[in-house]
Amino acid sequence: MADKSLNKTELVAKIASETNQSQATVGGVLDSLFAVLADSVSNDVKVTIPGWLAVERTSRAARTGRNPQTGAEIQIPAGHSVKVSAGSKLKAAAK
Repeated sequence: MADKSLNKTELVAKIASETNQSQATVGGVLDSLFAVLADSVSNDVKVTIPGWLAVERTSRAARTGRNPQTGAEIQIPAGHSVKVSAGSKLKAAAK
């Protein structure tokens, strides 16, 4: 795995410098993007940016599991998760 990372502050600064926008403007746009993604996922709406990524809510059925310490059977309730899929352009950039 890569030992380099880019946090939100660094991402905002980099986008701001490449687009000649203020960091406050770019930060606001990113915050709005995350808010729309969260709202869409909570309402079971798939968000797709062709070639880049897709974000959708997934469901998991209830199941029986085991407590690793005691070995006792436990019931794991049904739940939801988020699936993020990379698009073709993002996959090509990783090669």
